[in-house]
Amino acid sequence: MARTQGSHADITRPRLRETALRLFARHGFAAVSMRQIAAEVGVQAGALYLYTPDKQALLFDLMRDHLEHLLADWAPPPASPEQQLESFVRHHIRYHLDRPDLVFIAYMELRNLEPGNFAVIERLRRDYETRLESILRHGKAAGVFDIADTKLTTMALIAMLTGVTTWYREGGRLDRETVETLYWEMARKSVASPPR
Repeated sequence: MARTQGSHADITRPRLRETALRLFARHGFAAVSMRQIAAEVGVQAGALYLYTPDKQALLFDLMRDHLEHLLADWAPPPASPEQQLESFVRHHIRYHLDRPDLVFIAYMELRNLEPGNFAVIERLRRDYETRLESILRHGKAAGVFDIADTKLTTMALIAMLTGVTTWYREGGRLDRETVETLYWEMARKSVASPPR
């Protein structure tokens, strides 16, 4: 059988990931079949298995790559805890606004991961959360932040920051820079950082 046009690995693999991401975000992992992904990519269903063992591996790869890139893309600057927190907040908002579909599946499709894959994703999420918690802990120790429970504050801040992807729309009332600044101000006030 002749190879479907455009099914070369360097073209098909990225197209497969982009298509799966879009379909998982739009319809949910459970509702999307490999046959449906193949049809949108433009290859025979059996050809997909040249690029991924199965749908579960595809979901896991998307989630893992998202979190590994997030971790690699930001490190605390050598600065005060307040400056580190501002850097974290602004980076989180920018990074997540650029990837709303990935953010959506990284949170909403955890339930569809097999136990081994779930453990890997949870470890990566904890690594990211630990970075924020470390900033908060240092700020509290330095008397810069007034926090009763650093773990709870970490979870609350991450939930607030990640929630931006549920409502933000390009071209809306607020531009990205304004959103970044407003979220930073809310985060700063929530840890009772003294006014600048």
